[in-house]
Amino acid sequence: MGLKTLVIGASLNEDRYSNMAVRLLTDYQHEVVAFGLKSGAISGVSIDSELKNYENIDTVSMYLNPTRQKEFYNYIISLKPRRVIFNPGTENNEFQQLLFKEGIQFEEACTLVLLRTNQFDN
Repeated sequence: MGLKTLVIGASLNEDRYSNMAVRLLTDYQHEVVAFGLKSGAISGVSIDSELKNYENIDTVSMYLNPTRQKEFYNYIISLKPRRVIFNPGTENNEFQQLLFKEGIQFEEACTLVLLRTNQFDN
C-alpha cells in the first residue's frame, strides 16, 4: 500500500478530476481518504462530508479553488502532511506561503499526471 493521500474537493461526478484522482490513486495502490461536499463513495473510498482528524497523511491533493480553500488552511496544516499538491486551477500563493512557514512542501502539479509518469512518490 502506498502513502496515504487526502483528496480535498472529492466529487461523486465521474467527469471531475477529483473523482478521477481518487480512482487512479487506488489503481496505483495508494491509501486514499477523501473529503467533499456530498458523502458517498468512489472505488470503495468513502467521501467524508465532515472534516476528520486523519492520521499519517503524506499528501493532500487539492481540488478546491483558492477562495474555497481559506476555510481549510488551519485544518490542512493541523494534519501535518509532507506536501500539498495544488492541481490546475487551485494555485494559491497565500496558502503556499503559510505552508512554507510550517515546513510543509507544496507543488503546483496535476495528481493524475504525476501518477501516470511515476513522479507521484517523489
